[in-house]
Amino acid sequence: MSTRGWILAAALFLVASLVVGVLVGPVHIGLGAVLESVAARIPFLHVHSPLSSTDEAILWDIRMPRVVLGALVGAMLAVAGASYQGVFRNPLADPYLLGVAAGAGLGATLAVVYLREIDFQTTLPPAAFLGGAVAVVAAYAIGRSAGAGSGGATLVLAGVTVAAFFTAVQTFVQQQHSDTIQEVYSWILGRLPSSGWRDVVIVLPYAAVAITGILLHRRLLDVLSVGDEEAASLGVNVGRVRLAVVVCATVGTAAAVAVSGLIGFVGIIVPHAIRLVAGPSYRLLLPLSVLVGGGFLVLADVIARTALSPGELPIGVVTAFFGAPFFAIVLRTSKRMAS
Repeated sequence: MSTRGWILAAALFLVASLVVGVLVGPVHIGLGAVLESVAARIPFLHVHSPLSSTDEAILWDIRMPRVVLGALVGAMLAVAGASYQGVFRNPLADPYLLGVAAGAGLGATLAVVYLREIDFQTTLPPAAFLGGAVAVVAAYAIGRSAGAGSGGATLVLAGVTVAAFFTAVQTFVQQQHSDTIQEVYSWILGRLPSSGWRDVVIVLPYAAVAITGILLHRRLLDVLSVGDEEAASLGVNVGRVRLAVVVCATVGTAAAVAVSGLIGFVGIIVPHAIRLVAGPSYRLLLPLSVLVGGGFLVLADVIARTALSPGELPIGVVTAFFGAPFFAIVLRTSKRMAS
């Protein structure tokens, strides 16, 4: 299939996922009514919405923002995972590789513990974002201290070190305030909030800048795949490209994590599934990851909120259910290719 064909197929998958996400819920709203409600909000069409005020509120204040947020978070996590795998030439790399998860978890824990009286629901997203950013800056500083020629492996090890330290601090804080464990772990397991468009507004600018920056480097990631020395001999500034991609992926991931919690395996499932059907070229892999990642997480959220209806599963449980076996398959395949 041609590049345009793959892009079109992925775009149709995303649109279908968005439609399913909007239509599925305890209150039935038909597709025709949704389309008329959308048309009613377009200037100069003069279309009247057939929905009641209650259904309008459900559609535009609960379902629509949740579905859009799911698409943004899924797109960001998928393209970040794919870009990390390209930068570090490691098929098992994920968006949380450099300590974003641990830093965001510590930031969220501190917000829940020490800012409860202020309203931790408001302060948690910026605290999680700040924690994730601090963790990655620390990991990069430690990695760079090993020397400019240390390569990506040292940066990964620095990320593991920082993640271990931040996790230890988080555990200590939780033990000192055991009454907050439920709030912290409900965030850690991942969820898409139904609190309106505020979270979409928080994530959108970071995701837009991060995804754009990553896509602009997609051809250079193809060059990096041949190795640092070979890429440098072709005129590529390996260190600058790696830094730019890591910064974009990390900023976008930190923003996504800040509003959705830790949703695992998206950055592994989506890129590898695309590689199996469309090939390994990052010129195609990265834009497809944006589209398919968004659709995948929207559908995962549909499962999360309907599997135990009227209850709701953490979306991180759903992605782990599909992701853990997929990770095992990827690990087995990588081992077989290495041998």
